[in-house]
Amino acid sequence: MSESKNFVVLLVEDEPADVHLTRLAFREGKLLVDVHDVSDGVEALAFLQREGKYQDAPRPDLILLDLNMPRMDGKTFLQRFKTLESLRRIPVVILTTSEAESDIVDSYDLGAAGFIVKPVDIDQFIASIQSLEEYWLTLVRRADA
Repeated sequence: MSESKNFVVLLVEDEPADVHLTRLAFREGKLLVDVHDVSDGVEALAFLQREGKYQDAPRPDLILLDLNMPRMDGKTFLQRFKTLESLRRIPVVILTTSEAESDIVDSYDLGAAGFIVKPVDIDQFIASIQSLEEYWLTLVRRADA
């Protein structure tokens, strides 16, 4: 659990419209959620390791990860993230447009806790994020460290 009373979500997403919709969905949700967003895996690793401009970054309770991003894609990020002993227990849920079976299998093989295909419909997208909030932030019990 994060040190603040709110849940902390790190959104790793390069598409501004999807960042906006995700933030909107959490705002309309039942819980207080602090959403921090970065645009690729390089920034996500810096955020998680509190490097550079992220030196005061909070430890997320959940990471939402897109697969298709510039510089470092989601699979490469996940592979590197899972080697970080102090952080690797943070659940990572893939949130992507890809429906490829190979992406699903690879993501789970690399340690993803879930895989969600982004709905194209805005209302369905928001409903998906709110379902994710209900499951991961209310029902699931997570390790503190």
